[in-house]
Amino acid sequence: MLVDTDVLIWYLRGHEKAARFLESLQELKLSAITWMELVQGCRNRQELERLKKDFSRRQVVILPVSEAISERAIALVETHFLGDGLLLADALIASTAIEHTLTLSSANSKHFRPIQGLVLQAFEP
Repeated sequence: MLVDTDVLIWYLRGHEKAARFLESLQELKLSAITWMELVQGCRNRQELERLKKDFSRRQVVILPVSEAISERAIALVETHFLGDGLLLADALIASTAIEHTLTLSSANSKHFRPIQGLVLQAFEP
């Protein structure tokens, strides 16, 4: 399972359902893009350190952006930006899920629905 940024934001804000969902996963995986989005959401160094400690404790696997992921994301943006409004970060996250044959869990499933080959699990907060 690849977890989208929005689910992790719910968790970091103390949302109980998001915490239970993450606890239910055998392994928490996320795209490097998601990690960078979370870091950019930190308001200070203390929040960043708490985030790093929590993810280290959970043994979070951060999947890098590879050449194959980049190429797939380019194709997705070309196909879905004008008609569906697919943005760069979502294209890279979706491409990561597809390349690693992982289901993507997101509360923003409407962003990802049009993407063929992507297995999506909607998270409802």
